[in-house]
Amino acid sequence: MNRTYEYRPTGVCSRRIFITLDGDTVGQVRFEGGCSGNTQGVSALVRGMRVQEAIERLRGIRCGSKETSCPDQLAQALQACLKEQNGG
Repeated sequence: MNRTYEYRPTGVCSRRIFITLDGDTVGQVRFEGGCSGNTQGVSALVRGMRVQEAIERLRGIRCGSKETSCPDQLAQALQACLKEQNGG
């Protein structure tokens, strides 16, 4: 069953992240705003990946001197999706 989530990242140029999950697998990811090539690349790379693996790979990536990045924010968004899926 596919389910779509919307996440508002903080500390990055992207304004929103739209995520479609198929159970525990990442379906589609679309960033609104941010560096187009980078966000499209990250979105393509995580498509078909298990959610937990994507979180582990992306968590903690920084953008320059920022404490976070679009990939890190995607990891946080995926974590929030899991929490919502599990009723939390």
